[in-house]
Amino acid sequence: MKKTLINISIALLMVGSFSSCSDYLDKEADLTLSEDQIFSKYENTRGFLANVYTYLPDAFAGYTNGQFLAASRDCMTDNALSYWNVHYYHSVLNDSYDATNHYFATTYWTNDLKGIRAANQFMKNARASVIGNATKSGDDNQLYTRNIAEARLIRAILHFDMCAWFGAIPIIGNDADGTPIVFDPSDTQGMNMSRTSSAEALKWIADECDAVKDVLPFRYANENENWGRMNGAAAYALKSRALLYRASALNNTSSDKTYWQEAAQAAIDFMNKNASQSNPYKLYTTSDNDPSKNYYQCFVSTPHLNNEYILCRSEWNTREIELFLAPCGYSGNVNSVGRTNPTQNLVDSYEMANGLPIDDAKSGYDPQNPYANRDPRLEQTILHQGSIWGDPQQEEQRKVDVSYPDGKDYQDLHGGTTTGYYTKKFLNNMSFKNPTTYVHACPIFRYAEILLNAAEALNEAGQTDQAYQYVNQVRARVGMPAYKGMTQEKLRERIRNERRIELCFEDHRFFDERRWKLFDGQTASSEKNLPRYKQVYNIYSVQVTPDASTVYNYKNDNTHPTRTFNIPKNYLFPIPDTEVKKAPNLKQNAGWELSASSNDSTSTK
Repeated sequence: MKKTLINISIALLMVGSFSSCSDYLDKEADLTLSEDQIFSKYENTRGFLANVYTYLPDAFAGYTNGQFLAASRDCMTDNALSYWNVHYYHSVLNDSYDATNHYFATTYWTNDLKGIRAANQFMKNARASVIGNATKSGDDNQLYTRNIAEARLIRAILHFDMCAWFGAIPIIGNDADGTPIVFDPSDTQGMNMSRTSSAEALKWIADECDAVKDVLPFRYANENENWGRMNGAAAYALKSRALLYRASALNNTSSDKTYWQEAAQAAIDFMNKNASQSNPYKLYTTSDNDPSKNYYQCFVSTPHLNNEYILCRSEWNTREIELFLAPCGYSGNVNSVGRTNPTQNLVDSYEMANGLPIDDAKSGYDPQNPYANRDPRLEQTILHQGSIWGDPQQEEQRKVDVSYPDGKDYQDLHGGTTTGYYTKKFLNNMSFKNPTTYVHACPIFRYAEILLNAAEALNEAGQTDQAYQYVNQVRARVGMPAYKGMTQEKLRERIRNERRIELCFEDHRFFDERRWKLFDGQTASSEKNLPRYKQVYNIYSVQVTPDASTVYNYKNDNTHPTRTFNIPKNYLFPIPDTEVKKAPNLKQNAGWELSASSNDSTSTK
């Protein structure tokens, strides 16, 4: 199970359940103490800062709740579905929540606001005289200044997280005197503020990154001790993502091309700063640079020893990931349930090894031999009919069998696949007869994203020729042919596809679908003439039928044949109804209004 990062008061929402490699972040803090008791002592002060870290977003957070959440949040997208019928993700696909009972809205809104408040408390009350701010060589140079910058960057990340889920947000930064704003929990008037448009909020977040990105060490010299802490690279990375989102259609209502230029420059600034480092971030490769292993090994190697991971919420020493991702037919002393099922939409998005999409007549794709000669990331991300899996040392290795209806890995009482696929990414090949634990972490930022940010922004800014080099670096890692000679529109399509497969199951697809506004101008009926990987309303599966030869039948999924997506409502989550009632100036996101709370809605932009 997960270990506590620090001991905190139960009233502070987050269940402390992750472990960190950082000695600094493992320190305990008694947060029942008064502010003076906390901030007058060094150990208590740094324990408080460690608590601020517990509010960071984490794509693995759901795996702590085996009943209702233990699957990837890509199960709220066209990338994956959840087999388990009580998972909360289903209600997002069905649009069956409202602002009074939207689990994700309530959770993310509350967590982010509490984390922002904690960060502001630290910045307001921490004392240089207690922490020390001496000039030193190494990571602890001007420690107080650095700690303040850490809290400020966490505050920016949490504002970004709110903006991604909710659009326009209240900015709770500093007051007119430069003092961090700390609302008393009972101060409903303080929170009764108008929200800042998403475009303005994202620019504010980028400016916050500028304020700390060169104050913090770009990368810590001692990462065994300091891994998981805010660094300058994370600030550069957040600025890149924030400006990319700001430039995108959802937030850039006037199609301002300068937004894309600013986003491109932010990504390039990261790479320029990174190139000047003695230990730069780079794409992960195995010791022999094997394209058939590079991608998979990136996510099962120890994260703090992985030069591609820029920032993670934490590490988790566990076998829960294995139990919830592996095909359901693997059992022994523990049993797998396989509840994150990649869709046929996602599988079809993987190109052929020759670099052509499968719907290209020259690609060589055979729907009855569908996994041959594909982008190597397909085999490294997804388990399908015939995949070799299982621990050979314990004689568990065999071919995965998802054939309908009696395949060993199709379904059982507590697990199975609704799509014909299971998730291999992040999954160690554990013995179920003799199970062990593995180190897991899902990155908040990794280097491949920076490259894809640069490619997308440059292409959208009209600098298509400059975009190729960045997307092609990502492709080269797995031996895929380089892109060249495309129109801006064609390269846009391929960059988006590249982003989909490279960043799947890392909490990107939910936001990418929306910031690109992929749902506009289409319906479940009208998009049927498109290739499956370009459809967002219809969700597809494969039914594998054993016969004289295996037959692959592609069809709408039984669990979610189509998604419900109402525009503009489902582009954002609702502000929790209780919050709108307490602070009516917040107003509700369009489409989520309830007569009992507010008759007004706020613009999403």
